Amino acid sequence: MRVLDIIDKVGLVAALTVPLWNVPLIVRIYRRKSSQDISLCWVLGVWVSFVLMFPSGLRSQDIVWKLFNIVNLIFFSFVALFVVIYRIKEKH
Repeated sequence: MRVLDIIDKVGLVAALTVPLWNVPLIVRIYRRKSSQDISLCWVLGVWVSFVLMFPSGLRSQDIVWKLFNIVNLIFFSFVALFVVIYRIKEKH
């Protein structure tokens, strides 16, 4: 195993922090109790794309790509879940 160089370390930090930008979106949906301003088609399209990329991320030897795929799928799954839940609630 090679020692991570500075580029890989910066990449790892970015791989962890980029998906965290989903947290404010989740909080906004939760506080407003609405997801009407977010396209359901867009959310599900992006989520399906992340799911389809996930096996590639898991098989990759690149730790940055692997970590990004795992963390991004987890956080965006919460976005998709919140959008779908509030969309269902808004119909009732």
